[in-house]
Amino acid sequence: MLRGVRGAIQVEANDATAIVIATEKLMLALIEANAIDKKQVSAVIFTVTPDLNATFPAEVRNKIHWEVVPFLCSQEIPVRNAMERIIRVLVLFETDLPQEKISHQYLGTTQKLRPDLKNDSS
Repeated sequence: MLRGVRGAIQVEANDATAIVIATEKLMLALIEANAIDKKQVSAVIFTVTPDLNATFPAEVRNKIHWEVVPFLCSQEIPVRNAMERIIRVLVLFETDLPQEKISHQYLGTTQKLRPDLKNDSS
């Protein structure tokens, strides 16, 4: 079954290195929490808040060895008073996990975005 898993992380600064490091942390958390095998991934979609433009989060593809997986980056709509420097991701992958067993990963301060989703990350 094709499932989607979501996650988010706040980046320290609009800096290419910081963006890639944060994206890698987020992706590794999703991969580990959901036992994601890159061979089962259909696509990865990233969004960033308008204040992040130093690089694409998709630059992480080589670091996690997902070179042939389709990645797409887009900008979030600029909602007034929204959290700043946020990377969000949606990974579409084949899994036998039921929807309620998917472990979304909202790391650090981004847990405020989805307090209804419990995870063990920090």
